Amino acid sequence: MAAERLRIEEALRRLRIDEPDGELSNLDQHPGDAGSEMFERERDEGLADSLREELSAVERAEQRLEDGTYGLSVDSGEPIPDGRLEAMPQAERTVAEQARLQR
Repeated sequence: MAAERLRIEEALRRLRIDEPDGELSNLDQHPGDAGSEMFERERDEGLADSLREELSAVERAEQRLEDGTYGLSVDSGEPIPDGRLEAMPQAERTVAEQARLQR
């Protein structure tokens, strides 16, 4: 879990380092360049949102570890298979439950 937290925190840190200080980094640039920069910033904001969601899931998983409920579905209480937890340590549900939730 700690490795997953570090990976996410490092990715968030890199996104913040790459942000320009102003609205656009150079006002006398070509309009197409400004559009590209805006697209990249919006993409980075979307990535940061996604990473923050992942970090929240890791924090919830850490809490379940403390509570002794890690590895059990938050919906049904059924065990989450070890393979799923190895691939996604912050998994909160079984694959079937997650698929139903996402429909």
